[in-house]
Amino acid sequence: MKEAISTYFRNRRFGFFRQFFDQISAGGTQSVKILDIGGTEDYWKSMGFELNNKTEIVLLNLYEKEVSHPGFKSIKGDACNLEGIADKSFDLVFSNSVIEHLFTKENQIKMANEIQRVGKNYFIQTPNKYFPIEPHWVFPFFQFLPFGLQVFLTQHFNLGHIPKTGDQEKAKEQVREVRLLSKKEFHSMFNGANIFLEKFFGFTKSFIVYKVENKS
Repeated sequence: MKEAISTYFRNRRFGFFRQFFDQISAGGTQSVKILDIGGTEDYWKSMGFELNNKTEIVLLNLYEKEVSHPGFKSIKGDACNLEGIADKSFDLVFSNSVIEHLFTKENQIKMANEIQRVGKNYFIQTPNKYFPIEPHWVFPFFQFLPFGLQVFLTQHFNLGHIPKTGDQEKAKEQVREVRLLSKKEFHSMFNGANIFLEKFFGFTKSFIVYKVENKS
């Protein structure tokens, strides 16, 4: 059930992305270079995104990954410091559920600034801090529990997508890694961006900030 719901939202979100992508690529007639921060080749394949010779996707992660399709390229990098990537060198920066994994607000602002520096357009998603079910531990209001209790639960139980660690220090590191964002905080990090609210039974589950370059 949990996986079915996640798949539903991924597919719906990607449908929205395809409309966004078509605006940038002018229906597939223009070449598009995409930087996917934290992405994988398997994700794009699972979404049925067919690469052609006019589209290139660069996957940026903390380590390089093997790719099988010539339209994909994997590079090692830090989302908070895209050193070596020139300003506006990508037509589109894409990132799905990454910015909340950077430990601090300072790092999140750095990532947001780098996205806006290197990308002409962007499409960035993150979960809503105030959604009742925390999306990583899949536990009601986990994000509002005392830190010590969060660590205890992480150390002793398999919750959601987070396997128990058995080690207190590793559990602390896992809890500190995730810093969820409110709508106001997330939107304020991206100057002039549009924001889309993903809804689930009337609740806002996550946010997408996006910007399309004015093609006058």
